[in-house]
Amino acid sequence: MARLHSKKKGKSHSNRPPAVRSTQWLTMSGEEIESIVEKLHKEGLPLSMIGIKLRDVYGVPGVKYVTNKSVKAILLERKLLTGMPEDIENLVRRAQRMTQHISQFKSDRRNVHALELVEAKIYRLSKYYKRKGMLPKDWKYKTVVAQLA
Repeated sequence: MARLHSKKKGKSHSNRPPAVRSTQWLTMSGEEIESIVEKLHKEGLPLSMIGIKLRDVYGVPGVKYVTNKSVKAILLERKLLTGMPEDIENLVRRAQRMTQHISQFKSDRRNVHALELVEAKIYRLSKYYKRKGMLPKDWKYKTVVAQLA
């Protein structure tokens, strides 16, 4: 897939091999993995870090192979997942850091352009999440680039 805001082609990456059943060397049951997911979420880890921690520390190759549910589905089922989706939250934080940088270095035009691109991603994602019901319909991101000009 092509990159979003550049003329370059996308990066190639490896895909997880398809598996119909869970691996036989894994000794944990689905309930144990679900309780670990709940514990890691209560420690404050985001969804992506929960998956990485399960892979690296606990040796779980994929949560979905064992539990037939994703990490997000497990947390939704236990009513623990609230707030903004992780990807749009990361983009908002990035925009805030860029805004602080621009307020310090007023003539950094490259950063202003990068902020415009990040805000375009935020608007695009917010439209999608509003449509899917993961963000409230009245949620609005206040643009920073227009205030700078």
